[in-house]
Amino acid sequence: MNVRDFVKLMKNRGEVLTISKNVSPRYEMAAVLNKLDGGPVVLFENVDGYSDAVVGGIFSSRRRFCEILQVNEEDLHSTLLKALRSPSKPEEEGALDYKLEEDLGALPILTHYEGDPGPYITAGIVIAKSPSEDLHNASFHRLLVLDHRHLAIRIVPRHLHKMFSEAKRRGEDLPIAICVGAPPPVSIAASMSPPYGVDELQVANTLMKGALKIAAVEPYGIVVPVDTEIVIIGKILHDREAEEGPFVDLTGTYDIRRKQPVVKVERVLKREEKALYQAILPGGREHRLLMGIPREATMLEALTKLYPQVKKVRLTDGGSNWLHAVVSITKVSEGDGKNIGLAALAVNPSLKHVVVVDDDIDPEDPQQVEWAIATRFQGDRDLLTMPGLRGSSLDPSADQQSLSTCKIVVDATKPLEGEVKIYEKVKPPALPAALEELLREKRCI
Repeated sequence: MNVRDFVKLMKNRGEVLTISKNVSPRYEMAAVLNKLDGGPVVLFENVDGYSDAVVGGIFSSRRRFCEILQVNEEDLHSTLLKALRSPSKPEEEGALDYKLEEDLGALPILTHYEGDPGPYITAGIVIAKSPSEDLHNASFHRLLVLDHRHLAIRIVPRHLHKMFSEAKRRGEDLPIAICVGAPPPVSIAASMSPPYGVDELQVANTLMKGALKIAAVEPYGIVVPVDTEIVIIGKILHDREAEEGPFVDLTGTYDIRRKQPVVKVERVLKREEKALYQAILPGGREHRLLMGIPREATMLEALTKLYPQVKKVRLTDGGSNWLHAVVSITKVSEGDGKNIGLAALAVNPSLKHVVVVDDDIDPEDPQQVEWAIATRFQGDRDLLTMPGLRGSSLDPSADQQSLSTCKIVVDATKPLEGEVKIYEKVKPPALPAALEELLREKRCI
């Protein structure tokens, strides 16, 4: 399923808002995406000054992840983990038959917020090949437009950083392909951060049940998904940096300005005359879910190996799907809540606060979680505070030099012994079938 197929599927289900009015990519599109955040897929058919269309909001709900992967929500995490464990090599085709554009000026790249230093490519999947190994890496990186031929790329110390550092030691530039509007399962795989050496395109192929097709693009032979809307070919320069930022990150606050490497753009390829440029709103729900859902899956796997009584893990919307977690457990011994909360902090060092609840609480429902804290938690007995631990760079309240923060575990589980019944939530009486049918049909009773 490519981006066009998915948009068509969502349109048939009434989940696409199509805007035919001429809309500017400078602030206006971001304002619309922000207003509809977490809602429908948004398709801008007419972009002021450009021939392409723009689509946003593809990954703005968990259900849409399931639609893309064709799984039930209960199987979402296990499907991601299976693909990580069993990557499969995709089928390679011939060269891409794409239209060559002059430069970045042909693309409707969005400027999102008034404090931004310029337009940002936010749905760009950077594919690079290791200078010393037959190994590709695909990962999301924000890209600030410096001019029509140059981008500043934010690289954190992970796999692309390792490849670029290796090229830099040799005094060489690192060739890359930037894919905008890749097939949605490829975007999910590129956000998953598997161990170094695991090819995200092979992870995507498993997610796509072997249907992914790739092709090598000239002049560097980097492979890209065939159905990608836009492919930008260039090099990360080993000897040039530029100011990047501030950028609105997961928390909806501005990240800092810093020196980052520069990409020199050599070719811009478009699949069709009217390409579908994909945009992800910085700090919006799909930005957060693309980062958070894969991390939930790896957390669940790590925690269940230590504690089989762990049932679900959710990184909460209020915690920007990154800083706060709720873990539901089937409690088997006193102390489970605190121990599992501490383990969650250990397996995900970015976490700041962890709430542990019983398995009768839906960790995705903030009202139920708050109810558990209100009725099953005592601060002098069930709260663990750990000051001075290293936290996430995305937390603006952490010490910005050392990243030191205070981490908290809230044990909101009920005791196993004593007056346990007082902690039980009363279940409503069963609804007669006839009344249930009337309510389902929303008919007057």
